[in-house]
Amino acid sequence: MKRVQELPLDERPREKLHKMGAQALSDLELLAVLLGSGNRQVDVFTLSARLLALLDSVGTAPTVEELVAIPGVGRAKASLVVAGLEFARRRIRPHGVKIALPSDAYPLIRHMADRTREQFLCISLNGANEVIAVRTVSVGLVNRALVHPREVFADPITDRASAVIVAHNHPSGNLAPSTDDLAVTRQLKAAGETLGIRVLDHIIFNHERQYSLMENGQL
Repeated sequence: MKRVQELPLDERPREKLHKMGAQALSDLELLAVLLGSGNRQVDVFTLSARLLALLDSVGTAPTVEELVAIPGVGRAKASLVVAGLEFARRRIRPHGVKIALPSDAYPLIRHMADRTREQFLCISLNGANEVIAVRTVSVGLVNRALVHPREVFADPITDRASAVIVAHNHPSGNLAPSTDDLAVTRQLKAAGETLGIRVLDHIIFNHERQYSLMENGQL
């Protein structure tokens, strides 16, 4: 991974944001802008990657203590990240967004497309198909060993969700569902029927588009 100073000027996160807008930046680049700089031991991109890995693991409400446990993160940067995430959550959280079509879910998960490993996500919905929460369930290849119904439905049960949409990214860019993708979908649908929580769709996505198993008759 190159240091910021090694990138052409128009490819540096801050300059890219000025030129193209914040929506054009990856999560890694947005964190680099937020942090501003690294330190003598670690550059800002490496620091951002470490923070991103933690956020993918613990969600969007880390504690200062969890952040300062990351090598290179002091209390000042940890406080900045925690405050920034809380401000964003209060202002633009997805809670209440209504899902009528699979394409309505895509903006809520698209930012995960740049991950180098598959991220399995679960969107909890209420009876009006409004979003309660979006969470990462597991990281790694999608199979029945990693994506177990008890992990997928644990939070939706607490949410009192009526339905869920599950999704995962394909880092290769190929959106065709694998045999494991289809098997996991069948397993989750059956478990959801037992629990009274409908599985409305399984979406496979990359940065440019999505593939809906529901729309393609594979749910």
